[in-house]
Formats: sequence, C-alpha cells, structure tokens
Amino acid sequence: MKKIITTTLLFLQAISVLSQQGKIIEHQATLFEIKQKKDTISFIVMDTLLTEKKPIFLWCQGSLPVPLFCAFEQDNFFLFGGGIINFDYKAIAKKYHLVVISMPKTPVFGQKEHLNAQYQYIPDLQKPNAFSSAYIEADYLDNYVNRAQSVLRFLKKKPWVDQRTLVVAGHSQGTKVATKIAVRNKNVTHLGLFAANPFGRIDQFVRQARLDAQLGKITWSEADSIMNDQYAFYRSVHDTDAKGGNPYYKTWQTFSETFYDDWLSLKTPIYLAYGTEDRTSDLCDIVPLFFIQSGKKNLTFKRYLGLEHNFFEVNKQGRANYEKAHWVEVMDAFLKWIK
Repeated sequence: MKKIITTTLLFLQAISVLSQQGKIIEHQATLFEIKQKKDTISFIVMDTLLTEKKPIFLWCQGSLPVPLFCAFEQDNFFLFGGGIINFDYKAIAKKYHLVVISMPKTPVFGQKEHLNAQYQYIPDLQKPNAFSSAYIEADYLDNYVNRAQSVLRFLKKKPWVDQRTLVVAGHSQGTKVATKIAVRNKNVTHLGLFAANPFGRIDQFVRQARLDAQLGKITWSEADSIMNDQYAFYRSVHDTDAKGGNPYYKTWQTFSETFYDDWLSLKTPIYLAYGTEDRTSDLCDIVPLFFIQSGKKNLTFKRYLGLEHNFFEVNKQGRANYEKAHWVEVMDAFLKWIK
C-alpha cells in the first residue's frame, strides 16, 4: 500500500510539473496542461525558453479536431499548431508568447492510425468522417471560450507574461471564439478576425444556393429546395427536445448565432480581414455600415481581392490554388496594425 501511495504521489508531482513549468516539444514549443474535473486543457507556447517577458498572442484555430502535432510516420511529428504554420509564426514568437490551445477531446499528438486525409483525429480509419463522440459533445462555443479563459488565467500568473497587451485572433470558427473571449475578458487589447461570418454559419449555405442559381450552376427549383432543407435543419437544431438528444445540434446552434452585435458592443480595436472569393465572409461587406451607423470607429477593415477562405488565390474554376498562398502577408499586415 505504501508503495502504491508513493507511486501515485510521484505521478501527481509529474503532472504538476508539466502543468506549471511545461514540457518542451519537438524543440519548438512548450506544452502545458490544465487538469480539470471533466477535461484536460492542453496548449502550447511557441517558445522553448520562457524567460523573456512578452505579451500573449492567443490564436484561436478554425473548426474540426486536428491535433497540434501530426505524424504519418511513426513518432515523426510535424507542427500544425491550429494553422499557424500557414504564416510566419516565428516572427510573431519574437515579440509575443504565441499560444495555441488544443481542440477539445483531441490528442495533442495525432498518430497516423488515427488521422484521416485532412489530418483530423478519428477513432477508426475505416470511418474517416466519423469523429469521436467525446469531441462532438465538447464541440460548442461556450466550451471553447471557457477553456480559453482558463488558459488566460493560468498565463496571467506567469512572470514571463507582459499583461499590458493581450492579442486574441482567430480564423473561421476561431473568429467566433475570439469574439466571445473579447466580450467576456476585458484584458483583451486587440481583436483579430480572419474569414469571419458576422451572421454565424448556417446563412452561408442559403447564400451559396442562391448564388449557384444565379450563376446557372443549379436551377432555381433546386436552390429553393436546398434553402428549405436548410431552414428545416435549423428548426431541428433549435428544437429543445431534439437538441437534448443530439449533441451535434448544439454545435450548430451555438456557432450559428450572429456576431456583429458582439463586435458593436466592444471598445477594443478590431481588425477584420477576409477574401472576396470566400462565400463564408460575404456579409463582412456590410459590417462597416453597422459601425458607421453606431458612430463607432474601432474597426479596421481589410478586403483581400481574389482570395478564398484560407487566403489562397483561386483558379479559373474557382478552386484554391495552393501554390499561391497569401497568409504571410495577411498576418504581417495585422502585426503592423497592432503596433
């Protein structure tokens, strides 16, 4: 019994060390874990020597359960980091403690036997589009925001954190998380939104059907059917009885609310950037009108011509040209704006 107790104490001490001091990962980042009753929040700081006092730059990644590190060869992991590899994250890390939180109920390290072709974590490769039930149940807006708040409280106590500046930025679904963090955390000094949908999520599918009909890709009868199907689905999402038995509906309900009203409530400087070929972000065009109407001047607006949701150029067929990426310049412009 004494041996068991001693072993347990050593294990708890090891967890405490990981939580408080972090663990260096792949010679690139420091991994921390915050243990909670029903969750373990894992996050990385993109530095291996946490001695220099710098402000926090919290990056809120987009949707889907992609691990922070992925491996398609045994134990040969490469950094994904919630998409920070798309831009010059090392430049950010020179001036900020760049922080990325792992997706809920998703391992930090994704082994090849649990990754589909899009690097998403799945329990069974025979079902490449079936996510774990634990992730589906945890995939709702408040959970992301609460986890981020826990991380920010944890970091606030660190002597290497400069509390005078707190940058929170996100891409796609991450813009919704970043928005709610800024609303609830008065320490946020800069809010960056990339490829946001000010009206939530569900509306983009209705707008896509209308555009496809206007372009002659589908008939108006088909577009009408698609729109009505979306309305029916959204009714199901908001049906109390159905929602209680289907955690997937909670995701759609929480991420489909409007967000421009949250932006208007903020005094925090907001930077909004999107590509004109991104159907998700079409309605960003009208956001400046809301700010003008409200007499608010804390919005900086950047429209990238001819770029899609992930800031790639598109070819003649309207598909992303992955050889012509613009994330670096998009993020560089944001960093200059922060200054």
